Amino acid sequence: MAARNEEVATIFVVSDGVGDTAAAVVRAVMLQFQNEWKPRIVGSVRHESQVRRVIEQAAEVSGLVVFSVVDKPIADLLLREAERHGVATVDLLGPMISKVANHIRAEPRLQPGLLHGFSDEYFQRVEAVEFAVRHDDGNNLHTLHEADIVLTGPSRSSKTPLSMYLAQRGYKTGNVPLIDGIDPPRALIELDPQKVFGLLINATALREVREARVRALKASPRSGYTDPEIIERELMESKRLFRQRRWRWFDVSGRAVEENAARILEFYPGALK
Repeated sequence: MAARNEEVATIFVVSDGVGDTAAAVVRAVMLQFQNEWKPRIVGSVRHESQVRRVIEQAAEVSGLVVFSVVDKPIADLLLREAERHGVATVDLLGPMISKVANHIRAEPRLQPGLLHGFSDEYFQRVEAVEFAVRHDDGNNLHTLHEADIVLTGPSRSSKTPLSMYLAQRGYKTGNVPLIDGIDPPRALIELDPQKVFGLLINATALREVREARVRALKASPRSGYTDPEIIERELMESKRLFRQRRWRWFDVSGRAVEENAARILEFYPGALK
């Protein structure tokens, strides 16, 4: 059983709409666990062939399927296929829709995609998510200046999940790791200080997260990656850099992604109203 806890879990987020609702719920749940996990978001699932394909894919990697499918025949097929392949599932909407329908004595519309119309706001969020994916972990620094918000801090200080959450809110967010012994990239240093936010985390918690990462990858740790003294130095040097560059910074220890995002947006001049 202990070995299973070290595996990187794959969670399939399946929806007959965009998938944002289910993805947000899954992210909120996974914040309660230190285990590494990998999301696979599959949207617009409205045909039998799509259901069978995603269940087969989940079965191949022993994945969990979390779904928000309002079309009852498609949802029923998904459950049957999952049972046939031995795939675990979580139905996010079905039980709640049923309870609400019984309580208010009304028939649900059961129409996919009602939550997200193709508005300007929708396309803005899609663009922001695509930007965050392209600019994760210091990638594509030549276009980092196009970001609304840039997060920086030591490795494993929650930059990626916070970037993705802010992107879901419509902010083009990039993140750049600070690496011990290496100067920060010029693309980061030259940014408008108002759009850069530093992230710090308690040294003990950071060491635990890094050790869990190493175990999950079944790899030997890099020199100093989990060393307590080097971690303390990384945090101290990061804080010194934040103060020197006049970047706002936050301690994200023990706080949910939503809470840290709210704190950042309090100080971001272009926050959406």
